[in-house]
Amino acid sequence: MKYCPECKSDMNTRSVDGESRLACSKECGYVFWNNPIPASAGLIEINGKFLLARNQAWPAGFFSLISGFIERGESPENAMIRETEEELGLKATSVEFIGHYPFPPMNQLMIAYVVKTEGEVNLSDELSEYILLSKAELVSYDFGALKLGRTVVDQWLSQQA
Repeated sequence: MKYCPECKSDMNTRSVDGESRLACSKECGYVFWNNPIPASAGLIEINGKFLLARNQAWPAGFFSLISGFIERGESPENAMIRETEEELGLKATSVEFIGHYPFPPMNQLMIAYVVKTEGEVNLSDELSEYILLSKAELVSYDFGALKLGRTVVDQWLSQQA
């Protein structure tokens, strides 16, 4: 960000509350806090199996949870229900909170759920393919570079004990 959205003056980096932040050079009071963006992630269960999907932009072999941004006025749970329907064509029958996780690479706060579903999988254009795993396969699935998926699954598994 080069210019202040309040007064259009140049933005400079300076210490604010002990952190280096972009702030207005003319002291109008504007500080760019760069707060994380909330998003929902879902471990999708269908017919006793767990669905992981590959985004069109990801390399072959990369599968992870379904995720999406929370829209204005929408609860994280409702965002996950909407994303499940939009991305997979599945109807959510229950949504249970797993946990929340900072995701610094994308400056996001991921709010994760296990989503039980029904229906037939119908992938959106955003997704290229999916896999279905048993619980035993999910336990040992290698998420590779997509480590957040492993973190979410491990926490969910620990809650099952």
